[in-house]
Amino acid sequence: MEDLSSIYTDIVMEHSTATYNKHKIENATDNEHGHNPSCGDDITLEIIMDGDVIKDLAFTGHGCAISQASTSIMIDLFKGKSKEEALKMIDIFLRMIKREDIPEEELDKLEDARALQNISNMPARVKCAELAWYTMQKLLNK
Repeated sequence: MEDLSSIYTDIVMEHSTATYNKHKIENATDNEHGHNPSCGDDITLEIIMDGDVIKDLAFTGHGCAISQASTSIMIDLFKGKSKEEALKMIDIFLRMIKREDIPEEELDKLEDARALQNISNMPARVKCAELAWYTMQKLLNK
């Protein structure tokens, strides 16, 4: 049986090169730009809200494998969720990346985003993983 860390590595690698979440959205209801000056990661999130629900979400931009994977994983997680649900997940994710002690049932809400948990062991890469989540938080709090 594969150990969890290699499964998580596979998830990150798969999302870092996946393109199905990487495109412009026609008729986006809003967008937000995120930039990490320390490494050059640069993304723009585009969203279509249907009332309080995230109907569609995509991104354009470039960056390292971690930032691209984190953005793609986040988009998969948030499509179809309410603004409130997404904001709660952003909070859980950011606390996880900062190595806070989080109950297992909260971490489970992050689904594939848990694959990024070990990034917290690489301080130089934490900002790469956080970029999309902070950008999304700004977008939802406008």
